[in-house]
Amino acid sequence: MEKVLFICEHNQARSQMAEAIFNRLAGEGYQAESAGLEPTQVHPLTVAAMKEQGVDLTGKATQSVFELYRNGRLYSHVITVCRPEVDAKCPVFPGLTSRENWNLDDPADVEGSEEDKLEAFRKTRALVEERVAAWLEARKG
Repeated sequence: MEKVLFICEHNQARSQMAEAIFNRLAGEGYQAESAGLEPTQVHPLTVAAMKEQGVDLTGKATQSVFELYRNGRLYSHVITVCRPEVDAKCPVFPGLTSRENWNLDDPADVEGSEEDKLEAFRKTRALVEERVAAWLEARKG
């Protein structure tokens, strides 16, 4: 079983989306989790955007990447979905096959109407899905 950890700053949007989308698309042989450097709570618009795709994140907890590290959790792949300067603060898990940074903007930073904000979360969801699908496709061969 290849374990994948998605990390972002607060584990409130991008990494939560990536975990859910990855687990939906990956099938057997893979399992994903997500965590944050400074976990808060899953953003309500993350829940709304994912619910549009039939994924219910209501009540989903966030978790600390440092807790996972301290608990000795092991992953085959770590993918950060945050800015490179945040990526640089992440711990290095032993035994990694790969580590990469997807550098996605945080949709929670978008200002404007609720519809503008929700659209930012939808765009992030679509980008995450494209990245996850491409990542999985690259490993089929």
